Amino acid sequence: MDVTARPNATSREQAIPAPVRRAEPIVWRNPHRRDAASVLAASAFSAADMRRAEARWRRFDPLLAQLFEGTQDGRIDSPLLPVPSDLAGSILGDAPGSVWVKADHDLPVTGCIKARGGVYEVLAYAEMLAGAAGFLRPGLSYAAFASGPFRDLFARHVVAVGSTGNLGFSVGVMARALGFQVEVHMSHDAKAWKKQRLRALGAHVVEHPGDYGLAVAAARAAFSNRTDAHFVDDENSVDLFLGYAAAALDLQRQLATAGIAVDAAHPLYVYLPCGVGGAPGGVAFGLTLLFGDAVRPVFVEPVASPCMLVQLASGLDRPVSVYEAGLDNRTAADGLAVASASMLVARTVGELVDAVVTVTDAELFRWLKALWNGAGMRLEPSAASGFAALGSFLAGVPPSEMAQASHVVWTTGGAHLPDQEFEAALARA
Repeated sequence: MDVTARPNATSREQAIPAPVRRAEPIVWRNPHRRDAASVLAASAFSAADMRRAEARWRRFDPLLAQLFEGTQDGRIDSPLLPVPSDLAGSILGDAPGSVWVKADHDLPVTGCIKARGGVYEVLAYAEMLAGAAGFLRPGLSYAAFASGPFRDLFARHVVAVGSTGNLGFSVGVMARALGFQVEVHMSHDAKAWKKQRLRALGAHVVEHPGDYGLAVAAARAAFSNRTDAHFVDDENSVDLFLGYAAAALDLQRQLATAGIAVDAAHPLYVYLPCGVGGAPGGVAFGLTLLFGDAVRPVFVEPVASPCMLVQLASGLDRPVSVYEAGLDNRTAADGLAVASASMLVARTVGELVDAVVTVTDAELFRWLKALWNGAGMRLEPSAASGFAALGSFLAGVPPSEMAQASHVVWTTGGAHLPDQEFEAALARA
């Protein structure tokens, strides 16, 4: 089902499509989408910001290469993989085009897309502290950040974050590797194994009653006046957003290497799992800076937790949660179990998103199993959401729009899923 009418500004309830309120799958084509040039011209962020983020990543290449095996000369990136033809055929049906996977489910260091934002923000904080301490000098190799004086400095500071698990792990891995103290705030119903791996890193895990949003709010309040600490704010962080945005440059290089054209005649549809919105929002913004209107970001959310759809449909004047739409925010896709979208992201990319597709948990598990059997991809349920959305999205799009299109499904986590958890997920398919 497509919803294309502009929502009635006098009624939020009417603005949110009825199938969304009934927790039914929907393809919502964004009625607020505008041309990229107009949106970017009014944005608080620019291509220069993304390039500065990329330059910071490259300054830290020597450090990351020294600390973590599996990086390519310090780069935290994943391959762009073609989907096997038989599996691609089952996804596309009669629609033309090709399907690729941006395999962040197997991203070095953390095995999830959150490294692109979480690791980046820790590095930005470490660089700020080192600069303030007078440690930075011309010609310095950033591998020195792992040495004694730097570690002694970082050990006097705390890095804190609110997380359902993967962002906390990404922040924790990087912060602990540099010697920071780490505190991760989580909801009581977050996955037990994700809490345990954080404790194994040496992070202090604080559990909160209520959902992810309440855990983040509590952590934000606890660290609001700490001069010896940095709070990684998943809802409001510019550094997180720009760390994710720089991933667009990685995909641009890979598309060129694969000979995939992206222009007005060859649109690129990118399917991005969406929780609070930082990762998909940053990636979508970065890709739009590079490709303009030729890129069509499609966000994917669980039927119980479509926080970005609810927010974009309702308008951007104030935050709106899925609870206001009568939904319970309960989904097996724990990384996407978020009741309220980031307003920073919604206001930055809300007019760039082509569509939001909602999917059931049953479809997540079905595709998780299909991708394991058909392509050997080990995914978390949330990481399978792009595949679960692709077929229903294509069913509502005119074939002429897809004649020379390419589709990239961005997988977001799974490589570090414990065997027992993965076997249980397969059994639910």
